[in-house]
Amino acid sequence: MRLQPMAIALVHHPVVDRRGDRVCAALTNLDLHDLARLATTYGLARFYLVIPAAEQQALARRIIGHWREGFGASYNVDRSQALSSVVIVDRLEDAEADWRQTSGESEALTLLTGARHAVGLDFAAAQQVAGQQSVLLVFGTGHGLADELYLPARQTLQAVRSGGYNHLSVRTAAAIILDRLVGESGRVVMPDSLKTAPVLGNSSSSAVAT
Repeated sequence: MRLQPMAIALVHHPVVDRRGDRVCAALTNLDLHDLARLATTYGLARFYLVIPAAEQQALARRIIGHWREGFGASYNVDRSQALSSVVIVDRLEDAEADWRQTSGESEALTLLTGARHAVGLDFAAAQQVAGQQSVLLVFGTGHGLADELYLPARQTLQAVRSGGYNHLSVRTAAAIILDRLVGESGRVVMPDSLKTAPVLGNSSSSAVAT
């Protein structure tokens, strides 16, 4: 199946902790590497790292820089390629704005995920939507996205294994969801804006592109 351009975002704020309090979760090296590799494996154009804390952004840039420049880039070319998709932004709204410009689609769909939100598009319906318009698929760290992000303008994807035990790592959930949407034979179209150039820039003033 041919799918329109797709991107993922990993939100670190606003998310909730196990008590339901609104927090900013810390960046993890594992999430950064694994989700970048996942996005590249399935042909996604962007991986947005949504994290407003300046020190956490600096850490992300340092990790990415190690694998994108100098010895790291030549030592592991596959990792360097995967991390080229990462764009660091302060807010989900910044990721949405950049994705609309990058995909060339002003009506690109933001599709939220979360184990606490059982009601939403099922995977068959989401796949049909992805075949017709660009999608930004949003995941949350901690214990999931804060309720304030679930706006009427954004749609929600049905949770993985809703109704039973459901406490997957964000990396595992993202892998399952992307495989259900794209599958083994699916092909995600690359935006025209990225067909001839690597990911090096971002038009959003609040974004730090790598």
